[in-house]
Amino acid sequence: MKLHIAVVHSNIRPHHCPYCGMRFATKQNFKRHLVVHTDAKTYSCSHCLERFKTYGQHKRHLLESHNEGTWFTCHICEKKYIQQCQLKRHLLRHEGTKPYICSECPKRFYTADGLKTHQTVHSDYKKFICGLCNKLFKRMGTVKRHFNKCCTLLEFD
Repeated sequence: MKLHIAVVHSNIRPHHCPYCGMRFATKQNFKRHLVVHTDAKTYSCSHCLERFKTYGQHKRHLLESHNEGTWFTCHICEKKYIQQCQLKRHLLRHEGTKPYICSECPKRFYTADGLKTHQTVHSDYKKFICGLCNKLFKRMGTVKRHFNKCCTLLEFD
């Protein structure tokens, strides 16, 4: 329980990605993230020679190419999902239900992640860092734009 509280509910994120500046509480999450910046494809198909970076890509391939596994299908619009939790989140949109309410303003969200992302607006916590100049940012998109500008400036120096 103490570990869960320390990892999930604190702002301590000692591991940061040198490519995009995103910060992580655990080394395991950091290592899992690094795959998006490399060509490593650790998941391989047992039916063919295809390889994949992520479990989700691998599972989608098995479902689409080899009819292995189960799709979770929306009974309203027929949209298909790899995981049941994705379908549940999707169904909230059909219901118009936004159960997650910001405690600082009247905004509401379909998912806890949406609320968590929004709450950075009300906080001074910055979990993204530029790998070139160490400037801190609240959002990943902002640090990516900044990083590209930083790279451009370095090219002209």
